[in-house]
Amino acid sequence: MHVPDGFLNAPTSVATGAVAAAGVALALRKAQDELDERTAPLAGLTAAFVFAVQMLNFPVGVGTSGHLMGGALAAVLVGPWTAVLCLSVVLLVQGLLFADGGLTALGTNISLIGITTVVVGWVVTRAVLAVLPKRPASVVPASAIGALVSVPVAALVFVLLFAIGGEASLSLGALTASMLGWHTLIGIGEAVITGLTVSAVVAVRPDLVYAARGLRAPLQLRRPDGSLVPAPEPTPAAAAAPRASTRPLLVGGGLVALALAGIVSFFASSNPDGLEYVAEGEGFLATARDHAFGDFALADYGEVGGIPVGVAGILGVAVVVVAGVLLFRLVGRRPAADREEAAVR
Repeated sequence: MHVPDGFLNAPTSVATGAVAAAGVALALRKAQDELDERTAPLAGLTAAFVFAVQMLNFPVGVGTSGHLMGGALAAVLVGPWTAVLCLSVVLLVQGLLFADGGLTALGTNISLIGITTVVVGWVVTRAVLAVLPKRPASVVPASAIGALVSVPVAALVFVLLFAIGGEASLSLGALTASMLGWHTLIGIGEAVITGLTVSAVVAVRPDLVYAARGLRAPLQLRRPDGSLVPAPEPTPAAAAAPRASTRPLLVGGGLVALALAGIVSFFASSNPDGLEYVAEGEGFLATARDHAFGDFALADYGEVGGIPVGVAGILGVAVVVVAGVLLFRLVGRRPAADREEAAVR
């Protein structure tokens, strides 16, 4: 659901740009509590994975397709504030390098995909976790439900924005029905992808899943008579022992992202996504303006310059990883005293 230039008028685009700027600025500050030298590379990998999967449009009906938005997925894996930054990096790279999403609409896309889906996905996930058993495996269905709800809500926010500043006069009832109908179907695909991804990470490293923190049941020991007693607290030496390396997950996840962007992207659906399909059906697709970088060789993921989509995808993954890791390492660097104070809170 990448909004192009021209769907919304200038005042509305400026307003969504202000919302996006404020959201990113707040996320830069709040993400300090979620990031450190260990989690920053994981956040970079999450951004790259979202970029790769967003290239894989899947069919959702006759003549239309959908793709992952990734807000709920990123929030569950690395935390909601870091997720806003992840999606913002992805959207910035897509807009500047691949002409995917308008430049004047960048604030709109960050507001819809980078903020709305993150907030809704995270809130719904936490609400579902509150009624499920307190164990890491519960994050899987909770994240899937959060992802499912986040997509149609983002679609409804777009309808609201179009009602305020759309560049075409049309029936808002028909627009609402079309956007909600198609994006509910897309939300099902979002839920499946999110659930499978979170399930894979929870299965191998539940300690690295942000939403699973604090969900481990207290360790108990069984007495000879069959009763259970709390296990003793670990000794200082055991508590200070080095944690398991994140390298295997980083390498494995990076290879998966490269394979998705470099190989699987060739098989993505070529049908228009939900927003483009609705815009054509409702008669406002013609209001879209050409992208300022539409003649760039990588525009439309290499199609303009004759570059294979897989090559463009691999380049995009590399750019997102480098930009993301640099940003997240910078954000995560804080004095030790500040980090200890945050841990106490």
